[in-house]
Amino acid sequence: MKHVVTVVGYLEGFSFLILMGFAMPMKYIAGDPSWVSLMGSLHGFLFLAYIGLLGLGVGKHWNMTAFIHGCIAAVFPAGPFLFEGMLISGEYDLE
Repeated sequence: MKHVVTVVGYLEGFSFLILMGFAMPMKYIAGDPSWVSLMGSLHGFLFLAYIGLLGLGVGKHWNMTAFIHGCIAAVFPAGPFLFEGMLISGEYDLE
């Protein structure tokens, strides 16, 4: 479970960076909105999957604080990468 959250977190973070760094400029500078449709849908799916996996991990692997901090981290571009370090450190592990 922890490995799946890590992978989905990294994919969600990278999809957000690609959406903002590549797809949005392609839409507004090059006039091609197809990248935003593709990356926006992919990012939305990964975002929901990441939040869902965090919710499933609460009570099994992590405490409720992990879910709250994970939801906040998922909103920021580099948040999932930083949050992953906190998950690895054992800060949110159940006792």
